[in-house]
Amino acid sequence: MREGLRVRLLGPVELSADGRAVPVGGAGVRGLLAMLALAPNRIVALDDLIGALWRDPPPTARTIVHGNVSQLRRVLRSLATSQARIETAPPGYRLRIDPSLIDVHQARALSERAEAAPLNERGQLLAEAWALWRGPVLGGLPESVRAPELDDLRTAVHGARVDADLALGRHEELIAELVPLVRQDPRRERTAGQLMRALYHSGRRAEALEVYREVARYASRKLGLDPGPDLRALHQHVLHDDLAPAAAAIDARRVVPRQLPPAVAVLAGRSADLAWLDGLDTIGVLTGPPGVGKSALAVSWAHHASARFPDGVLFAALHGFDAAHAPMPVAAVLAQFLLGLGVPPPGLPQSEDERLALYRSLTGERRMLVVLDDARSADQVRPLLPPGPGSLAVVTSRARLDGLTVSHGARVRPLAPLARDDSVRLIGEVAGEAAAGHHEQLARLCGDLPLALRIAGARLAAAPAWAVPEFVAELAGERTRLDALDVDDAGVRAALDVSYRGLPDEVAGLFQVLAAFPGPAVGPFPAAALGEVPVAEARRRLRVLAAHHLLAESGPDVFTQHDLVRLYQRELGGTSPAALARVVGYYQAAADRARRCLLRIVDPLEFSAGPLPELAGFDDALAWFAAEWPNLLAVLEAAAQAGLHRDVWRLARVVHTYRVVRPLWDEWQQLVALGMAAAEACGDAEARFWMLISRCALSLTFGLGAESLADASAAVALAGADFRRRICAMIHLGSALGSCGRHEESVACLGEAIEAAARAGADELRGQALANCAEVEKARGRFTRAIEHQLASLEIDRRLGDDSYLVVSLNNLAESYLGLGDDERAMSYASDAVELAARRGFQLQESVGRFTVGRLLRRRGDLEGARRQVELAAELHERVSPHPSAAMLAELAALGSARA
Repeated sequence: MREGLRVRLLGPVELSADGRAVPVGGAGVRGLLAMLALAPNRIVALDDLIGALWRDPPPTARTIVHGNVSQLRRVLRSLATSQARIETAPPGYRLRIDPSLIDVHQARALSERAEAAPLNERGQLLAEAWALWRGPVLGGLPESVRAPELDDLRTAVHGARVDADLALGRHEELIAELVPLVRQDPRRERTAGQLMRALYHSGRRAEALEVYREVARYASRKLGLDPGPDLRALHQHVLHDDLAPAAAAIDARRVVPRQLPPAVAVLAGRSADLAWLDGLDTIGVLTGPPGVGKSALAVSWAHHASARFPDGVLFAALHGFDAAHAPMPVAAVLAQFLLGLGVPPPGLPQSEDERLALYRSLTGERRMLVVLDDARSADQVRPLLPPGPGSLAVVTSRARLDGLTVSHGARVRPLAPLARDDSVRLIGEVAGEAAAGHHEQLARLCGDLPLALRIAGARLAAAPAWAVPEFVAELAGERTRLDALDVDDAGVRAALDVSYRGLPDEVAGLFQVLAAFPGPAVGPFPAAALGEVPVAEARRRLRVLAAHHLLAESGPDVFTQHDLVRLYQRELGGTSPAALARVVGYYQAAADRARRCLLRIVDPLEFSAGPLPELAGFDDALAWFAAEWPNLLAVLEAAAQAGLHRDVWRLARVVHTYRVVRPLWDEWQQLVALGMAAAEACGDAEARFWMLISRCALSLTFGLGAESLADASAAVALAGADFRRRICAMIHLGSALGSCGRHEESVACLGEAIEAAARAGADELRGQALANCAEVEKARGRFTRAIEHQLASLEIDRRLGDDSYLVVSLNNLAESYLGLGDDERAMSYASDAVELAARRGFQLQESVGRFTVGRLLRRRGDLEGARRQVELAAELHERVSPHPSAAMLAELAALGSARA
């Protein structure tokens, strides 16, 4: 029988057809195949592919990946098969293939089938899955390609296969297999336990005890820990010579508890979370903010998974964060469990310790599922965990319960709000046709939070049709939204109240004052400014809020919050003008420090406020601005609405430096518009002057000559006697005149600026004026004069260590030497400019440099090379500007004609 197409990742990565390996190319192509095959029929972003294939991607990484995709497509086409194809699907690629043709997914499918199969068939299925491993996974790929989930899968399949073999009595065979594994890695407690069982049931009890002693010595000596509770319990059974066979029969007379409450009618989305629960082999903790659907998910999954636990399912509502009930005492929960397990009421022990001992005795050898809902703390959970190695516990809590991870190796799954499509589906299922046409809007207003969605859906389902618009309007209003989501003290506000009331006083204080922070993500530094506390203390309080799920730590020191939490926060704390002023002051000082790492500063603005982030240099400053950009815009807009106009224009001017270095039309224009409106509102000549200079720089960067000339002329009129303002205005006026084709006036104006800057000893201004004058001389065709000015500017750039201006000088020199016909020097300067621009991420200047390289290659007769460079130049230009480059388009047209 022909095997057809196969993709193998569980060993050396290879593609095979009809049992024969198909050569696909080098390690990069095989790595691409592996990354796509790990996510079949799903889009893998190009940036994720690059990040996996290189630790330090080269500048040509995108081109290389595109080439590898083409190579892999050619291989698949050569096989004349419809079983697999690669699709381009922004922002990356997708491998269309039946997952069963990929050994990883085949192994998962076999493992899932084994879970519900009879014992003999289970052993066969798991042995078949285990045979798919042919060596170290992803063999032959670059070290940067990692898929740790494959190691987890290998461990799970191996453990399940050994359990099946133990139950089938294959003890002697397993001993030979397991001894070297435990000797090689004594930390593998599950494997050590399996070896102990195999030895014990082979009549080698003393050797089983010695295995435990070796593992315990290793854990104590290397880790300072005792073995886990499961291995300790197994040791006790071996020690007392009462270890039951793995395939011991279930007592038919025993009560099999089924304590789960009903599942919700509709569980929208959550497929990835359900899959995570399906893969649990230890304690699982579902955590998340109030109303995110932890309980609904746990109960729905438990109903689905109950067949895997033939000895029953126990459920307890622990009321850890319940406004209407005190947390359930452990003794009361144990009583509930024991009654569910068939203990008659007169037989219930009186003390908690006796109940716990009986609970463990009754469940120690059973395969049970225990669901513990709404836990307050790890201490409330630990006594209720089932001791048997075949049992599983799933816990839900608003707290992360880190203590369970430390003591029991629990795995934690934070739940996020639903994906928008799932929210829309949930609203539709609950509300029916009552709000047809409003589902998308309702999902957005509910922040995709399942509790809010169910409340909104229920209210709509019960409302007459004429009341629907009124309810939607109530939900749309920020002041009335939480009222719309209140139902009998069980709404969103009530759920948040419980979390808030559980906060320490100082943390609650920070939560209230954070209402004044307008940005989407807050960090310890602005939080310290808001709360007027040290940074370390602000970080601690933010993490406490994250532990209570009133914030989410989406990255290191990056804290975000749900829209409904923000509305609740504003109800508590309002928006303090003084707190907003502290935020603005922090960002003025932090942005001022960051901009001085990027570019020479010509305005007199200077700020200091502490504490501020430490920035090592250019790259740190760029990263800070990129991360804080959404916050900076939000702070500017909030400050403008609050009438803090003087602060707004000063912050906009400081942040302007970042957009000079990273020019993006829309974002820069928005920044300048905010600053200019504030300057106008101030009625301050200095404010208007510096914002005119900022707007002129924006226009000059994107070739808007008329706009730049108007702003530069107005700035000259406002400069007055201040020499620095005067020189800066003349530089911008000269450049604006040049961009309008008025070259003679431009050169005269810039010459005056050069002389004035030289007399004042202001090299930072003189270098800028020289570079701009070189630009105009180049446009006039006076290339020798342009080069003279530009070399003088280049010397200043290098002395001041200013890469942002240096790359402009290099590009201007390249273009001037191109104009002179000195192609060798032109190529040298253009190559240096491209290398520096690519390294620093100066996309606009990289575009300019590549355009020059393309023109030089066309002169050499390399039309294909020229076309590649000009196409890349045009692509880079389009990323930052809404205005296409006419010169680049003309060059591409000329290259097309030349090739034809």
